[in-house]
Amino acid sequence: MKRRSIAKKLPTYLLFSLLILVYALYLVILPSSTLVINGAGSTFVYPLISKWSSEYRKIDPSMIINYQSIGSGGGIRLFINKTVDFGASDAPLNKQQMEVAKGVIHIPETLGAVVMSYNLPNINLIINLTGEVIADIYLGKITRWSDKRITELNPGIKMPDEKIVVIHRAEGSGTTYVFTDYLSRVNNEWKSLVGRGTSVQWPTGLGAVGSEGVASLINQIKFSIGYIELSYALQTNMTYAAIRNQYGKFVVPAPENVKQAASNLARSLPKGNESWENVSLVDAPGENAYPIVSFSYILVYEELSLLPGMNERKAKDLVNFLWWCVHEGQNYSLSLGYVPLPPEVVRINEESIRMIKFKGISLMGGD
Repeated sequence: MKRRSIAKKLPTYLLFSLLILVYALYLVILPSSTLVINGAGSTFVYPLISKWSSEYRKIDPSMIINYQSIGSGGGIRLFINKTVDFGASDAPLNKQQMEVAKGVIHIPETLGAVVMSYNLPNINLIINLTGEVIADIYLGKITRWSDKRITELNPGIKMPDEKIVVIHRAEGSGTTYVFTDYLSRVNNEWKSLVGRGTSVQWPTGLGAVGSEGVASLINQIKFSIGYIELSYALQTNMTYAAIRNQYGKFVVPAPENVKQAASNLARSLPKGNESWENVSLVDAPGENAYPIVSFSYILVYEELSLLPGMNERKAKDLVNFLWWCVHEGQNYSLSLGYVPLPPEVVRINEESIRMIKFKGISLMGGD
């Protein structure tokens, strides 16, 4: 107990410094032939990248993928500053970011869903929600679970007359981008007052860091609601809502419903080195399409020699890893709550990866 209390009193910066020291010592004892590729960003996709890292190590034991799950906003900053070898974000770079990060390539790595998870004691059923109702909950206009607009969507379920505890991400987050993009599509008041972004001015609610933090708060606080990536809900056995789509159907994020949200757009996507700012899969057409769906992107520079510490061997290994991720790596998606990329998206990724160079020379050749 005494040790635990001391750990809690340590400043965050000191804990982070200790983690860096431990990792540095770990690198020192690695064999000299070991190569470390550093990435950072999305918590949305962390479970999948973590799985990829461990599986790829079986293929190439000399390579370690060191991925830090710090949120899309943090990943974008580190990528732009060229302090990591690749970034991961659920939000594509905007115009201003692309002007700074010249030569960026977006590589969609997977399809994922954002779910509305909740803690309603004694209610283990899937409740129905609409985008308009979710927006008004986060605007602070619907404050109790017994509100008529919620009960009308859920006949036969006795909603408690309790205050709704709203939970959102506290840091820059791609999951927040996807969630607020959806709310901006379905609710004009949200669009004008709050808008979409990796960080927004929340009208109400409690903030938590990372998808893990949001999931933890929901589990701890009765009568709470929050948005998290489907993978985290599945890992912790959390309940989540069915959400009404464009066709008026209440749908859950089953793999086929997530995939349908992307199927109508797959043939009209930009090239990897073009802007993806206007690509959005939320509120997509499709009778069974789940409405809060997004790509998650790996961000990489077309010219890898721009990165400090990058050499030809490391550049080739990074490209080989990316190629594996968009091919064999897709086989690990479904078990973790993600959806494999459609073939049309894989073809775009193949073209994109072939663009990546080291000192002007293609790393994939004609493969």
